[in-house]
Amino acid sequence: MRAERLVTLLFLLQQRGRATAAELAAALEVSERTVYRDVEALLAAGVPLWTEQGRTGGIRLMEGWRTRLDGLTGREAAAIFAVGVPELLAELGLGTSLTAARAKVLAGLPAPLREYASAIADRFHLDAPGWFQQPETATRLTVVADAVASTRRLRMDYRRGASVVTREVDPLGLVVKAGVWYLVARVGTDIRTYRVARIVSASPLAEFTRPPDFALATWWAQSSARFERSLLRETVRLRLNRHGMHALRTATDEDAAAAAIATAGPADEEGWREVELEVESLPVATTQLLSLGAGVEVVAPAELRVALAELGLAIATRNAPVEDRQRGDGSPEPP
Repeated sequence: MRAERLVTLLFLLQQRGRATAAELAAALEVSERTVYRDVEALLAAGVPLWTEQGRTGGIRLMEGWRTRLDGLTGREAAAIFAVGVPELLAELGLGTSLTAARAKVLAGLPAPLREYASAIADRFHLDAPGWFQQPETATRLTVVADAVASTRRLRMDYRRGASVVTREVDPLGLVVKAGVWYLVARVGTDIRTYRVARIVSASPLAEFTRPPDFALATWWAQSSARFERSLLRETVRLRLNRHGMHALRTATDEDAAAAAIATAGPADEEGWREVELEVESLPVATTQLLSLGAGVEVVAPAELRVALAELGLAIATRNAPVEDRQRGDGSPEPP
């Protein structure tokens, strides 16, 4: 992208003081003509550059002049404007800080990059909550976020079912998933997850020492994977045709489907293969497998086979032509 290349060119000159068009062209992997066009663009934006002829000549940046965006590339500057989560930052009390940061970055950008960064803000947006789902109202989020940032222990009253329990925790981080905020905190030697919307009250205590090897993103990914796997409590055996094999990933847990497909038996003469699939429960599996239509046959357990057959029959009866439904048995009139 040209915007990124302009900033890279600027920092190359800031670092070297002087460089020939050939050197810059090699570093940027462009032609010398492109380098001269980029220099003209920077000059038009007010960057104090000039060129010198001769053996010791080249393109120079005015001595002592430095951009206010030390180390920031065009793509990095634009990324600040592509954050797309102002609502989440506002919930943390950082909405005005983001606005101020963006204003400072814009003020330090040359005109071409300023236009590019502004365009990025208008063209990328993150909508965190899922469809048909309203984000929770976490009234104690700001207090919790302050405790996380300042490394202060937190005393909180936490709603668990119909009761409220009091906990003292070491807040290690905050995670927002599908519009829901979670507090990751240490209790004794355990690290647990709390839903921030269920925190009734919270007050900061003394500072604590963070675990030196704790990485929030890594811990969350591993914890989420363990939680998802813990939901799979049943194993079923199925026969799937080509359509069923292809659609299994979208109908059931993706990782469980991948494992089932990877260990599937050989195809028979009609292309059907037998698989073992981990599922959350038999009732859940019934509704999931229904979406595979005629592409699935349950081998075991018999309970699931019967449930799927009964559900399919009920759907067929309910959706039969009106004249058949009026007869009450779903069968066609005799000739």
